[in-house]
Amino acid sequence: MVRSGLIRALSFWAFVAFLFAYVGILSTAMFVFQFGFGELPCPLCILQRMGMMLASMGALYIVVRAMRGDLAIRDLAMGLGLAVLGAVAGASMSIRQILLHIAPDDPGYGTAVLGLHLYTWALVTFVVVIVFAAVVSVFAAEMLPVAPAGPAARMIVWIVVWAFVATIAINMVVVFAEEGFNWVLPDDPTRYELFG
Repeated sequence: MVRSGLIRALSFWAFVAFLFAYVGILSTAMFVFQFGFGELPCPLCILQRMGMMLASMGALYIVVRAMRGDLAIRDLAMGLGLAVLGAVAGASMSIRQILLHIAPDDPGYGTAVLGLHLYTWALVTFVVVIVFAAVVSVFAAEMLPVAPAGPAARMIVWIVVWAFVATIAINMVVVFAEEGFNWVLPDDPTRYELFG
């Protein structure tokens, strides 16, 4: 019984780490690359960010239900399904962008990090999400997340949850500023259309 409780607690923290990781990834893409280096995201980059947000909504749903104490297997399945849906959508956008830049002399879009462009790293994260969701699905009964009871741990979780919500809100404002009132964003954006 103790082992089962430990696995369920670790499962909960794995979903919190899932959220925290995507907060870090989305924040780095926005604050470091977009604002710091001046690299505006292309339409495919924005769609990949949306895939990350959608995948994270599944983890968010699971974490919040666990914090409320009413997480059931069907809720876990719904959250994992949402995570996989977001990861598959994002992965398809990443693969599309990788294929656009697969020619030998093509420099790619944006700055490379450790030899790979952000859209390639995005694909790596989407594959990790799909594998994570598959493993949790296989062992769903044993890995049904249980939230911590301590106030300090619960505060940490709520900070991560609200950081994720803030990240989504800031991304929405930034995408609106970049696209303005246009229906189509240029393939290689050079300015914020709302202010142009």
